[in-house]
Amino acid sequence: MEDKKITSALGSGGKSTNDFVKDIICKYFGNSILENLGDAAYLDINGELSFSTDSFVVEPEFFPGGDIGKLAVYGTCNDLSVSGAKPKFLSFSLIVPEGYKFSDTEKIVASAGAAAEEAGVQIVCGDTKVISASGLKSPLVNTAGIGVLKKKLNDYGKIKTGDKIILTSDIARHGMCIISKREGLNIDSEIESDCADLNPLFEVSGYKGIKFARDATRGGVAAVLNEISDKTGLGFLVDEDEIPMREDVKYLCEFLGFDPLSVANEGAALLIVESALSSKILDKIKSVKVGADAALIGEVCSENKVMLKTPIGGIRNVEMPVGELLPRIC
Repeated sequence: MEDKKITSALGSGGKSTNDFVKDIICKYFGNSILENLGDAAYLDINGELSFSTDSFVVEPEFFPGGDIGKLAVYGTCNDLSVSGAKPKFLSFSLIVPEGYKFSDTEKIVASAGAAAEEAGVQIVCGDTKVISASGLKSPLVNTAGIGVLKKKLNDYGKIKTGDKIILTSDIARHGMCIISKREGLNIDSEIESDCADLNPLFEVSGYKGIKFARDATRGGVAAVLNEISDKTGLGFLVDEDEIPMREDVKYLCEFLGFDPLSVANEGAALLIVESALSSKILDKIKSVKVGADAALIGEVCSENKVMLKTPIGGIRNVEMPVGELLPRIC
């Protein structure tokens, strides 16, 4: 049977739109708040809130370990989590090129729904637009999220010399997954994206001893550390031997000439923690699946630069990545 295509009628606001919302959106995102289908969602929230939004334009939209729907849900949830908030509610807006496969659109929505369920968030509002296919091959997604604040984790003033750095996962998998899929590289193993929900890391830690957190997405670990160094006037000494990285990812980075520290991740965060509690925090993080490969990789120092201790004992500076290494990666 020939697959249906997305047409401009789906975004017209008429019957096609209503059918899509009822048959696809409510099917995969269904909850009592969304199914009211009002102009806005009514939310019952107690406590201080955190609010974030992001847009996703990854190409290809389906990749090993994920797709743009899953990425959009986890991406905004992770921005809330590393800010110190527990994600509660999301919006989900879909922009689809005319002529795009209906079945692939449904796959994206279904994947987003499954990710939201796993993350324990409700998708309570959204929008769907269909635009001319000229220049746009695949859907775009915008998500916005609200979370209940547990502890403010974006206060640069709390970072002090001697604090330890925990990297919660191996690095560079998302970037190398996307480029290998996009370019059709013939490598021995299929590298899967690390696209994942980071909130379990903070739930299991209880937030105790964590001073600052940031997910290492575009620009990777190098961008996060340089940004913090710029804001605080402090620096970092990182031990390259302690940075977790899979062999196939390391090989592909070397083959293509990428510095893995600058490659994007979608399931890894950097935590700056109290030195005295660092081992206990690391043990807790390693007890959950998304933190199984976590490692203590270095510490905060007084020199205002990011330094990497190499396996042969040398020291090299890690600079802020310049330019766009991998377009449309998230």
